[in-house]
Amino acid sequence: MKSTEVTSGTQKILDLGPDHISQLRALEALCFDYHWTEDQFRLGLEEKAFFVLGYEERGMLIGYLAYSIVLDEMEVLNLGVHPRFRRMGIGRALMLELLHKCREMNVIRGLLDVKESNNPAIGLYKSLGFKQVGVRKNYYPDTREDALLYDLDI
Repeated sequence: MKSTEVTSGTQKILDLGPDHISQLRALEALCFDYHWTEDQFRLGLEEKAFFVLGYEERGMLIGYLAYSIVLDEMEVLNLGVHPRFRRMGIGRALMLELLHKCREMNVIRGLLDVKESNNPAIGLYKSLGFKQVGVRKNYYPDTREDALLYDLDI
């Protein structure tokens, strides 16, 4: 995976690696009740089972997007934004950067799941062209909430 850094003023989007795990875990704890362990992050990043884009502002990690790419398919695994910085376009910026990377790599399909109650995320995904294609009942371990499945022709 090619290293990326997109900078605008005091904000930048960059590829994160194992050196960022403590920052990722701290941010994830602010974003979600159910989060990945240090070992899950380390194994995934070191073995390149998934990749992570980070959104930094003034050196502080305030958003991240974890994703995997297998052959010509991409899957969004997690998208988290610090609660104080939500609804400011950070999730959109991360998603747009990911879609740009996918086009460069000839990835043709994007997949994701989202909690049925997460209306802001659903609105973001729909605005980017994702279409709902299914439901996984009682999918999320923290709430037993249904997952809505979305895909996108990239």
